[in-house]
Amino acid sequence: MMCTAGTKTSRLLVFAAVVAGLLVPHSLRAETDAEGGSNGFTQKTFSLFSSKSPAQKLPDTDRKSIGGLHNSTKVFVRPDDMHPSDWTDPAEMHRAWSAAIVHVPDDNGNSVETSVAELLQGKFSFRRKLPAIVYMHGCSGFWSGTHMRAKFLAENGFVVVAPASLARRKYPRSCQVDSYTAGMYRHTLKMRQADAGYAIEQLRKLPFVDGDRIVLAGLSQGGITAATFTPRNERQKVRARIIEGWTCHDNWPEYNGVSASTSEPVLALVGTKDPWFQTHSRGDCQPFLNPDNGSQSIVYRDEPLASRHELMEFNSPKREVMQFLRRHLGPKPGSG
Repeated sequence: MMCTAGTKTSRLLVFAAVVAGLLVPHSLRAETDAEGGSNGFTQKTFSLFSSKSPAQKLPDTDRKSIGGLHNSTKVFVRPDDMHPSDWTDPAEMHRAWSAAIVHVPDDNGNSVETSVAELLQGKFSFRRKLPAIVYMHGCSGFWSGTHMRAKFLAENGFVVVAPASLARRKYPRSCQVDSYTAGMYRHTLKMRQADAGYAIEQLRKLPFVDGDRIVLAGLSQGGITAATFTPRNERQKVRARIIEGWTCHDNWPEYNGVSASTSEPVLALVGTKDPWFQTHSRGDCQPFLNPDNGSQSIVYRDEPLASRHELMEFNSPKREVMQFLRRHLGPKPGSG
């Protein structure tokens, strides 16, 4: 979140991670709060992912280009070395923003992969202001699916920025690949929310971004971030939210529910048999959504989507996403 070749590759990755002391998963299986001592949290598990759902595989070609931005390449700090001031450290948030995956649309319905630096340097100019999406990656960091989603959304008229939370210098391990566990640092969500808010603010400063049409979206842990994000100021407000692969249910109160205002429509996508939610965190986001503003929880009950976690690998969820965006941001996002 596997064919013989995939299993062999996974074993090689695990071995390499063990040697490097960086044993962290490509996707989440069950998030467990492993903190103790001074932080005072008791151990607890809630389901997010399962081995039955294809993992967020990282091809070798990806691995060479994302050094430190995926669990298999990131050097993590110990949870005991983290302090509350680290969660919203401006320098750390800026690192996540600066290392973001960025895609922008062109005039031919294609996308152009670029960088935050090139956006700020004025490399791109557009005839009109464009809507934008802040996309939050999952617990495992950047993978091929991050690029696919950013490209797809840009092809449909959006400026897409995916902050790289793993670019932070102080970032504790959040997942473990051998046991598919996560929640190893409960406060990861606070850092992800801070990175989202910072990115929204920075996007709003760009002259070609329509500040009234910024969307917050994410997959898995990124979906939890999109669901629970609360703006710290007016500059962090968004027009809508998209949650992929999350149920909005959890025993940790800060992970539970949806924090969108009544003016923000929310689209939530989840498979009814998503194997990561079969023992804990069952359900879907509908109880937390406002039906009066067009919010919608789509639960896929038919295979293959019912048993999938990464839903936007399929055409039907992509269509649902675009219909939602066009309904709430205009018939043709990017048309001004």
